[in-house]
Amino acid sequence: MWLVVGLGNPGAKYQDTRHNAGFLVVDEVARRWGMSAGKSQLGALRARGDIARNPVVVAKPQTYMNRSGGPAGALQRFYGVAADRVVVIHDELDLPFGTVRIKRGGGHGGHNGLRDLHDEIDADFVRVRVGISRPPPGCDAAAYVLADFSKGEREALPRVIDRCADAVEAIVTDGVTNAMNALNVRPRRPKAKAEQTSGLDDPDASVPAETAGDATDGAPNPAAIEAARS
Repeated sequence: MWLVVGLGNPGAKYQDTRHNAGFLVVDEVARRWGMSAGKSQLGALRARGDIARNPVVVAKPQTYMNRSGGPAGALQRFYGVAADRVVVIHDELDLPFGTVRIKRGGGHGGHNGLRDLHDEIDADFVRVRVGISRPPPGCDAAAYVLADFSKGEREALPRVIDRCADAVEAIVTDGVTNAMNALNVRPRRPKAKAEQTSGLDDPDASVPAETAGDATDGAPNPAAIEAARS
């Protein structure tokens, strides 16, 4: 079983804010797979279902961002889910808006939701990081994450949420390493003719971000996912 937790704040006041990116992704995952994350359990709204025949619990903690760890940890223990099968989806200031990255483990980086999760769950949980960019100069970071997405961001947001939901599906169906290698790849810059014939490696060659030491052992199988969903 997998536990997929989206971070955010409850209530209409926060539903369209940058800090609620995790909630938006969980809603999309649940929609795709016919789950309704409306049952209250252990301080979270949660639903149970399957992603391509893999049992999954999706959850949105209702205790506000800074106390997300309590409900997430309680659900992990209740369902007996190992930490490395907990997927946490959260907004990320240190990534440009629209960038999606998968990461295994690591520190909280000042993110209060992740900090609280570290107190409840082994830090080996998997993350889907949703880039929201840094605030402009002079803008307080707390005010920025609690503000609504800009008009331009809202126009692009559905595509970003789709990519994040794709990332969750890839993790569950193909494993974390495969998902990282498939989705964290940076675009490859075409080599100039001189570079192609020099025998030197391209310094900007495509590399999986934050996956040092991981072997590429496959890629997500969209056909299999779509067949299971239908």
